[in-house]
Amino acid sequence: MEQLTSRELRTALDTLHAIGESCAGTDEFARRGVESLPGLIGADLTTLSTCDLDSGHRSVVSDHADAISRRDIEVFDHYFEVHPLVCEHGRNRAATTKRIDDLLPDGAFRGTPLFNEYYRKIGIDHVMAVPIHVDRRFLVSFVLNRSGTGFSDRDRDLAELIRPHLANLYRLGCSAERTRDLPADAPFDRAAAPLTPREREVLDWVAAGKTNRDIAAILSASPRTVEKHLERIYEKLGVETRTAAVMRAGIVRRDA
Repeated sequence: MEQLTSRELRTALDTLHAIGESCAGTDEFARRGVESLPGLIGADLTTLSTCDLDSGHRSVVSDHADAISRRDIEVFDHYFEVHPLVCEHGRNRAATTKRIDDLLPDGAFRGTPLFNEYYRKIGIDHVMAVPIHVDRRFLVSFVLNRSGTGFSDRDRDLAELIRPHLANLYRLGCSAERTRDLPADAPFDRAAAPLTPREREVLDWVAAGKTNRDIAAILSASPRTVEKHLERIYEKLGVETRTAAVMRAGIVRRDA
């Protein structure tokens, strides 16, 4: 991975904050994501793509509402099983950010029916997918698309840097929807209480071995603010230590 600049890291954090701040569910997460990510990594078309691996159907949320027609979706689905990124990421829990250029030589991709019948029609030459949720049936990814110039290694590295945090925000959105749909008299389950995006970010840095002072410097906050975040995290997760919080959060992420 290339060394990213302080400005790039700050922009990445600002982008995550814009996507996750008070995000109430997956629909809002999708909308904010496709609107915010092009400001971090330039793209002509950005989508949140949900692939049903059993049915071979993809649904999309796009930053340009009319860019992909129903007919375009049908063409994509026709080549669903041979799409390089679907093949690479589908049912692969270790999936990371990939460009089609990483998987196929440019000339080979341009010679495929998928390119000529789908991507050429919508004016796209280069594609990079950022997988944020993968299970046995569904693949959910932010997909950045460009005409002309391809995505650089730096673009890929920047996307991969924020990918785990986007995944956490997506899980939080799913969790918030499940919590909202519970009956009013349902028993409260601490382990299901959603953490805020900032609390999740603090816990991610705790899991990475950072001290409160380290985290405060990374987030441009005071150590006391970090301590308050941790207190709320402990309360929500029903634990008393940093290690227990990380372990409990890991359980929540696997079950989400």
